[in-house]
Order: sequence, then C-alpha cells, then structure tokens
Amino acid sequence: MGRPGFLRATAVFMSRRHAYLTAPSPVQGLGLTAGEIAAHPALHRYIRQQAQLLLHAYEGNPRLSSVFATQQRWLMGHIALALHFRAAAAGQSGGLTAARFFDDVATHEVASRNTADAFIKEMLQYGYAQPVMGAADKRVRPLEPTQASIDAVHGWMAIHLATLDKLDGDCRVATYLGAPDAIADLQPLVADGLLCSRRIREPERTFSLFTWLDNGGVVMEWLISGIEEREAGAARVPTGVVSIAALADWLKLSRTHLARKLREAEEMGSIGWEGKRGRSVMWVSDGFRREYARAQAVKLAIIDEAFNARFRSNAGQTAGAAKDSPKNSQRLGGPSN
Repeated sequence: MGRPGFLRATAVFMSRRHAYLTAPSPVQGLGLTAGEIAAHPALHRYIRQQAQLLLHAYEGNPRLSSVFATQQRWLMGHIALALHFRAAAAGQSGGLTAARFFDDVATHEVASRNTADAFIKEMLQYGYAQPVMGAADKRVRPLEPTQASIDAVHGWMAIHLATLDKLDGDCRVATYLGAPDAIADLQPLVADGLLCSRRIREPERTFSLFTWLDNGGVVMEWLISGIEEREAGAARVPTGVVSIAALADWLKLSRTHLARKLREAEEMGSIGWEGKRGRSVMWVSDGFRREYARAQAVKLAIIDEAFNARFRSNAGQTAGAAKDSPKNSQRLGGPSN
C-alpha cells in the first residue's frame, strides 16, 4: 500500500460525523489530549496494567485475537464493525456488505481488495461474522458480526475506558456499562478517529516494526506487561521474556520470523538481552517504553474524545480524529496501535 489514507479518511469522517460532535462543552471539556495523557506521571503503570488485561483477553480467545493480529487487520475490523453499527443505529439491517466494506477499506487506503476479501472470508470461516438471516435482497448478501466479535470489542473498549478513568478519576466505565447498546454508538466514532489519525496510521519506528507482525501488538503487550514497577525509570528495563521459543509457541508464531523481528528491534537499540541472546532475560530500552506510551496516549485520546461525543452531549468542538488531523497535530504532543 502507499501512504496511509488518513487525509482522505478525515474528509470522510467530517461528512459522517453526528451533530452532537459540534456542540459546546459544559463541564468536562474536550477530555484528555494525547499530550496530557503522555505527560501523566502514572501513565506507565496504568498502561502496564492495561497491557496485562489485553493479554488476558488474548488468552481467553487467541483465535479471535489473531484475526485482528496486525494493525491492518485491526483497522479492517473497526471498519466492518462501524458499517454494521451505523446501519443498526439507523434502524437498518445489513449495513455490512462486502461491497461497502471494500469501498471503505479502499477509501481509507487500509488494504488491497484481495486482502479485504480474504479478511471477510476468514471472519465467516471462523464464525466471527455471519450472513444476515431473512435479508430482503439475497443478491447483496449482507453480513453481521457474531456476538463473540461484539463481546470482544466491548471488552476492548471497557479496558481502555478503565485506563482513562485511572488517569483522571472519572467514571467512564460505569457510564458506558450503564448505557444500553453503548458500543453501537461509541465504536463507529472510535473507528473514525483511528482511521483519521496520522499517528495511528504512521507509528514510530519500533512500534511500526511490530504492527506488521502477526500478533505484534500482543508481543509488545507481553514486553510491557512484564516490566517491574521499580525498574520503570531505567535506561534498560528487564522484561519477563527469557525464551524466544516459548514466546513464539505461546503466540503460535514462527520462531524464525519472531526472532528476525526481535533482531531488527535489537539493531535499533529498542531491545536486548542481559546475557546470551534468546537464553537470558530480555530488556527493553527506555526509548521503546516511551514510544509505546506515546502510542497508547494517542489511542486513548481518540477513545476519550469519542466518549465525550457520545455521552456528554455538549462535549467538544471536534472529534478526536479532527484533533489529530495535520492542521491540529501539534496539540497532540506526541505520537500510536
């Protein structure tokens, strides 16, 4: 693929956004910006806890997690869910069709048509999407996510809202869980923000290295979750990883492929070994730890802006995607999966 289509995606987002995104804010304001999140003194502790929760979710359903194992597939999943939820909110069934999905994937320059087609087929094969029963026009063959997929994104959303609550003492999770079908309103806004974000679509160097690796996000979460709190400020921070083979087996990855990616990260100075490579404790650099934190800050800011747009009717002048546009990129104050 060429350069990510966040500029074109921003135009699409602006044409789709709900009226409440432009209303003034009463009390809560625009929410936390990526710069504010990145500067929080306890951020590393909270994203370490977040990484642990995401790992638990992976262990609960490794196959489903693997379907969204790269950033490309993660973004395609958000596109598919947003198509479904937007149509459902409008009282329409069958908003997710292959044709509409292919169009949105192409508009956002996320993947080729063949890759998008293979993604849809895999979702159907493993039971994470299904044909809509009783569709009026059987030639269109509308699809819908299964409950397993909806439950997965619901859990993902709650985990990130919980991190935001820790940062400022708010009660987003309680609000979210107390609203019927909240995921149907919130997820499309988050999807818009992610697709429009330059920092999500063009992550920093080590983060970018892992975004194209199957389960690359899980690899980074494993590294971050294993950092001891007392070591968090060191130039080289020990992790819980000792064996590449054990990590590869747990993730069902090729040992050779994982080792190659880790070697590339090692050449960047982002990771290393306290002793013999692959047979001693792995460390991550303070630079990589901070890169990961900046990436999470951007993602969390997008989710928070979407939350404000959905649950605080007077929140904000723009959505998170607009704040992360090239025109306003300085306010974000740092880079993102």
